[in-house]
Amino acid sequence: MTPTEYPTAWDHPPTRRAFVLHFVMIGLRFVGWIAVWVGALAFLVVYLSPGYTLLFVPLLGYATFRAVLQLAYIRPSVQIQRVLWEYPWQVLDGVPRGRNRHPGVQEDEMWLELPNPEEPGERIPLLFLSGMRTFWWMRRFGTARTKPELKAEIDPLWFAGDPRFIAVVAAPARNGKAPKRLHLLYQRTATGRRGIEPTDWNASPDALERARRSGAHVPDAMRPHARPH
Repeated sequence: MTPTEYPTAWDHPPTRRAFVLHFVMIGLRFVGWIAVWVGALAFLVVYLSPGYTLLFVPLLGYATFRAVLQLAYIRPSVQIQRVLWEYPWQVLDGVPRGRNRHPGVQEDEMWLELPNPEEPGERIPLLFLSGMRTFWWMRRFGTARTKPELKAEIDPLWFAGDPRFIAVVAAPARNGKAPKRLHLLYQRTATGRRGIEPTDWNASPDALERARRSGAHVPDAMRPHARPH
């Protein structure tokens, strides 16, 4: 079976392996930066005089920052899994993308433009709102000077989700049969943050419920079997 023939992306065995590796690497990086912090402090205390303390402060601070950053990756990784549980993979060629502001949005962020699942003629911009782990993608989104082989690393693009709410994108692995670089994307209106009203995008009740199960914040009144307030 091809990746797109599985009921959900999670049913695709190479995807499960890619997600496990994604999570394992977070854990290894966290342990590694903790080890750097402890090792640097031990070396300072055991082998050096207190006069060298100021030289180690930047290293200890940076190691602390990187260790905390790994913890920050856990929540989006859990959301990635929820999306993979709900949606199948689509392998898309020639997805419009850009590094500068999309003409249809206010934010100046990288973007992909994808068709509305229920209105294929409508194109929806999906932004890279989170700055975490986006540098790899930014290099491949490219400019006029970007090498074609770099751009080709994300074409075709692996996509699972609903661009109106929440999604996961990935680059194809070298054999083209597995994903790599799993990355969470979402609409700002689907975050549930205070002051940002959710929208239903004229989605069907089934699409809204699926998005909710994937971790998106959708209007309560549009959910199937929603309780009246």
